[in-house]
Amino acid sequence: FFNLLRANDLLIKPKKRYARTTNSNHRFKKWPDLRKDMLINRVGQLWVSDITYLTTETGFIYLSLVTDAYSHKILGYHLSQTLQSKGCIIALRKAIRTATTHTGLIHHSDRGIQYCCDAYVEILQSNNISISMTQTGNPYDNPIAERANGILKDELYLYKTFKSYSEAVPAVHNAINMYNNVRPHMSCGNLTPDQA
Repeated sequence: FFNLLRANDLLIKPKKRYARTTNSNHRFKKWPDLRKDMLINRVGQLWVSDITYLTTETGFIYLSLVTDAYSHKILGYHLSQTLQSKGCIIALRKAIRTATTHTGLIHHSDRGIQYCCDAYVEILQSNNISISMTQTGNPYDNPIAERANGILKDELYLYKTFKSYSEAVPAVHNAINMYNNVRPHMSCGNLTPDQA
């Protein structure tokens, strides 16, 4: 039956559900890209931030991540039910508490409203963290953050549809623990991010 439908071009192509997490059309300052051509050779030199979406039976939820570019360790994260800046701010504060130093640190993200808003910028500036942002909407401008998203979803089972937000929370904690402490990364000389 499906061969017959396919032969007559009658199959319905499923629409992929996805969430747009970046809104760059806002009144806030968009900062320059400081990490271009940067040689990353130590922990605490560059943090990358991004938001990815997870799926529940009732809609999307949003995972904010702050990752060290050298070790690839996720330093701060928060799972939120909305795209408001609060989730990114919580993840950033966790990363700041986790880090041993902020000297010479650059924070790199896309130009989404969550990263450009006054509250987020104020936290970075009050901790003497330099602000860097992508200049296009291209995900290849923030590859370390995008790779972390992909590993969490594709390898550590965050791609599935969760029954609810409350079911997703422990799955996220477990996935990030596995990512940081169990899974070796080729980019870190086959060490875990925590070891690196």
